Amino acid sequence: MAIGVWISLFAYFALMIAIGFYAMRKATSSSEDYMLGGRGLSPQVAALSAGASDMSGWLLLGLPGAMFVSGLGSAWIGIGLLVGAFFNWVLVAPRLREQTVHYGNAITIPAFLANRFPTQAMSLRTVSAIVIVIFFAVYTASGLVAGGKLFESAFSGIFNIGGMSDYAVGIIITLGVVLAYTVVGGFLAVSMTDFVQGCIMMLALVIMPAVVLFGEGGGGFSQASQTLNEVDPTLLSWTEGLTFIGWLSAVTWGLGYFGQPHIIVRFMAIRTLKEVPVARNIGMSWMLISLIGAISLGVFGRAYAIRNGMDVEDPETIFIILAELLFHPLITGFLYAALLAAIMSTISSQLLVSSSSLTEDFYRLFLRKEATDKECVSVGRVCVVLVGLVAAVIASDPDSQVLALVSNAWAGFGAAFGPLIILSLMWSRTNGAGAIAGMVVGAATVMIWISLGWNAEFMGGPGVYEIIPGFIASFIAIMVVSSVTADAGEYQHITR
Repeated sequence: MAIGVWISLFAYFALMIAIGFYAMRKATSSSEDYMLGGRGLSPQVAALSAGASDMSGWLLLGLPGAMFVSGLGSAWIGIGLLVGAFFNWVLVAPRLREQTVHYGNAITIPAFLANRFPTQAMSLRTVSAIVIVIFFAVYTASGLVAGGKLFESAFSGIFNIGGMSDYAVGIIITLGVVLAYTVVGGFLAVSMTDFVQGCIMMLALVIMPAVVLFGEGGGGFSQASQTLNEVDPTLLSWTEGLTFIGWLSAVTWGLGYFGQPHIIVRFMAIRTLKEVPVARNIGMSWMLISLIGAISLGVFGRAYAIRNGMDVEDPETIFIILAELLFHPLITGFLYAALLAAIMSTISSQLLVSSSSLTEDFYRLFLRKEATDKECVSVGRVCVVLVGLVAAVIASDPDSQVLALVSNAWAGFGAAFGPLIILSLMWSRTNGAGAIAGMVVGAATVMIWISLGWNAEFMGGPGVYEIIPGFIASFIAIMVVSSVTADAGEYQHITR
């Protein structure tokens, strides 16, 4: 491996850790500082932090891999996500920023739900914390799988540590660096590193598709299109070969946005309510550019591979293969850093949200009600490490697919929290009993759907993405149970 690659990677790792120590001095004196950055994020940092923590390793591995295999038909996932993210910024962001302050200055989603529905406060905090920790363990594992794949593909045979595979070493290094800056600097470190990582990711997704298309061996749009048409004309079609169920399963990924704790917690941390529209415009612009880049990379990366006789065993590694093949070692190292940025930005956010729930909604609630802020910060740091270790165990299988793990966790959160967040902010008749019913029904529907294999095959036809039945069931459960168990005292509390 060329020295230039190591120089770029070392510089990236050093920068992330330096930001962590900077943040430690600025915002780790209290629970609100450590877990929510003191609600002081600028629009720029909030926007790119939300985007980078959302667009994990799947943006540079999973989505290009799906595009490489299926062509433009898989781009509907990106379109659905873009629409979902926009409505999340419009409907949820301003209301959540305002209401989390109004209802007891809540610093976690479970705490907000408990304050919003006081008659079921204990049950809501417990159930929501359990859902967060379970699904985030799987979600975090998907990021570690991406890190393992990077080291296995890009650094094959370089590491020889105690007989461990390159994949295992990749997981350890990825997790180690994330833990270093997350444990030390908390939410502010995570958000600031997300901002830097978001810039790196977007730049990489502009550079690589352009070089793939117009660099040596690329041939431009016309040659790439001709190559793909000769192999399989459906690769350049948005609809050919795509069933209605397949299309619906792709675009409904956007529903998941409303229930992703690691994303919506950024809305809670924006400096002022007036800055939400500015953050929205920045975030949506970043997302549009990044998605176009990832889609282009997958589609035209396949054309490049065909034209140049490349054998790509794992389509999810096309970004890694092209980074090493097409660029100077210093740029290759930068592109690897972009992939690590996509991975680490999401892992750190997920670890911190899981840690916040374990600390505020379990430790402080059941074990040490009188715990000081300083003690909770220390416990939060321990919980970050524990959740990371559990995720590493889940990610230990090198055959794991990034997009599959992400899709399962994304659906779980979307169904468990999405309808509840929307209705709790926008429908005043929502009550605690309905909130619990929706959360349990949504999460259970997703897990049952996956266990029965209906996301792969349903009634003899193509599978139905589990977020669809989970989201619908959760929405219905909240509205029905809230309607038949009206709590006048709680209703007055939330509407006055």
